[in-house]
Amino acid sequence: MSLAHRVPELGALELLIAVARHGSMGGAARELGISQPAASSRIRSVERLLGVSLFDRSPSGSRLTGEGALVTDWARRIMEAAEAFDAGAQALRDRRDSRLRVAASMTIAEYLLPGWLIALRAARPDTAVSLLAGNSGAVAARLLGGEADLGFVEGLAVPAGLDGTVIGGDRLVVVVAPTHAWARRTALTPEELAAAPLILREEGSGTRQVLDAALASYGGLATPLLELSSTTAVKASVVSGAGPSVLSELAVGEELASRRLTEVEVSGVSLRRDLRAVWPTGHRPSGPARELLSLTRSALGTGPSTG
Repeated sequence: MSLAHRVPELGALELLIAVARHGSMGGAARELGISQPAASSRIRSVERLLGVSLFDRSPSGSRLTGEGALVTDWARRIMEAAEAFDAGAQALRDRRDSRLRVAASMTIAEYLLPGWLIALRAARPDTAVSLLAGNSGAVAARLLGGEADLGFVEGLAVPAGLDGTVIGGDRLVVVVAPTHAWARRTALTPEELAAAPLILREEGSGTRQVLDAALASYGGLATPLLELSSTTAVKASVVSGAGPSVLSELAVGEELASRRLTEVEVSGVSLRRDLRAVWPTGHRPSGPARELLSLTRSALGTGPSTG
């Protein structure tokens, strides 16, 4: 028979110590919030399990036997060890809940996460947050390598090895400098967009994934005019007149409003994409990661769906 079947459970040991301290079943029962008959029944179960009598019972109370005094002393040592175990586990939880490592693709990191993190700080002022920004492929690698607790990506699907949920949507837009010839166009055809050398984010970015898929049936993307690793660098190049680009509407709102960039419509092709929170398969977010996920859904007006 295993040790678990030979040693009383912690609750029974806690009751035993309480009875010894109060000198009565009734006092111990009141302390632990149970009925006196339940306390008496539990002590009798311990005595049957151990094969010894622990208390001499009388109308005036319950007094430890010699064997009961020894068992109670051992029980106190076990409870002290259990309390140390609980304190250690709580310390581990506190350490986990006092930090949050977030990995996010560039668009989300630059244009959405700052607001979310401000809200998280208000809810959890003691949580230290670190942010790792990169393309969607890099976010997946960080999560799979155990370097991040929660990730955010833009793209067509959840990266391999991860679970995720859609937290919102985004639209890619074609943008040019006001002096570019396309600025005077009503709309482009998908074939024209596919054939044009564009200023683009690097391969592995969510923007490239969506654009590649949208234009695959129109000959695919032409060789890029420039490949840059940040949205800010892409925008600066387009504003300077170097060429056209396709960027998230989240990233170009200010430039479009100030007329430093012009949006060009594309007919017959969808450039919409999902924004997702992601995490390693089988490890749903908990603690501050779960709270941040909830905040993103509230901010973007989405519910708890998974995908």
